[in-house]
Amino acid sequence: MSETTITRISLEEARKLKGQTDWERLKREEAAGVEPEPDEDDFEVDWSKARLVIPEPKKPVSIRLDPDVLAFFKAQGKGYQTRINAVLRAYMEAQQRRGE
Repeated sequence: MSETTITRISLEEARKLKGQTDWERLKREEAAGVEPEPDEDDFEVDWSKARLVIPEPKKPVSIRLDPDVLAFFKAQGKGYQTRINAVLRAYMEAQQRRGE
């Protein structure tokens, strides 16, 4: 899927939707002792080396932006402040790499 579309529906509407799971096939396979095939997206994860990283809380600031810059980010929808932060981070990291 190259594009994602997020829509909102009520719980009542969600209950009326038909699922795409073939429950009858799964019941037949389970009765026959057939193991389900792993999804192509399944992969092994070595959790023994995992570490908990608690991000620092973001600091609220006041910043003055050109109206067209702000409109550009807001036009992309919810999360525009996060996208602005990502652009600034990418710039910061590029400058740090350049200075090394």
